[in-house]
Amino acid sequence: MLETVDLTLTLTKEAYTKKAPPLREKLRLLQYQCKDAEIPTIIVFEGWDAAGKGGIISRLLERMDPRGFKVHPARPPTTEEEAKPFLWRYWVRLPQDSEIALFDRSWYGRVMIERVAKMVPKKVWRTAFEEISQFERQQSEDGAVIVKFFLHISKKEQRRRLKKLAKDKFESWRVTKWDWKHHKDYDKYVAAIEEMVAKTDAPYAPWTIVEATDKRFAEIKVFETLVKAMQGALAWRKAHGTEIGRSKVAREAKKAAQAAKPVGHAAKPTGKEKGHARKSGSQ
Repeated sequence: MLETVDLTLTLTKEAYTKKAPPLREKLRLLQYQCKDAEIPTIIVFEGWDAAGKGGIISRLLERMDPRGFKVHPARPPTTEEEAKPFLWRYWVRLPQDSEIALFDRSWYGRVMIERVAKMVPKKVWRTAFEEISQFERQQSEDGAVIVKFFLHISKKEQRRRLKKLAKDKFESWRVTKWDWKHHKDYDKYVAAIEEMVAKTDAPYAPWTIVEATDKRFAEIKVFETLVKAMQGALAWRKAHGTEIGRSKVAREAKKAAQAAKPVGHAAKPTGKEKGHARKSGSQ
């Protein structure tokens, strides 16, 4: 599957300059619209080391309101998290209604890094495919919009970028022995990634493979995909919002339905009102 991705796609500087500002502004407005509609948004970033995830995330954050946007970077699990089911540490970081949560690396580490590095038995990462699918389905059915990106570059391009970073005195710290180990295992990761996408791509949580050789092209594709997903979520919430019982749409629909009910017989007096009537009649 990955071998069919066209990694030669590029975007000129002129085209980028024309497209990027309105897309950033559109995303800023969509953040507020999703906030008003009480839609939680889950954004997942996966990809090769040195593929450019950090740069795209930084530019995405430039125009977003930080009060409703949380970024969860990759990190090893704590002792407490290791004692719980592997998805638990992501459950507690899911966005509240109206919020956006971005995961820079995510639960997919179980079926990629942990699989290839043999950090968990085969039975464990095999089971994780279904656990992840159920996890994402639950979030979608609860009203969340889920957008998943995999930034793809060739092995040759990854080697070129890692070498360039390693030679930069200000950036060399970013390249570790694990980056080179992952690069050496590139073909093993290709097999893991292709199975991951095949088994966890779904209408409610689709994967978008981003051709990331050209950084301008990659950024615009990410932004355009996010815009489309958030607009789709708003349209769905407008049409089916009553299916999410706690939503503003559901509350307004219930209120409208109650207001539309025909006026029946006069309400029965309360016990207090009856007592007052008896007292008034005896005077």
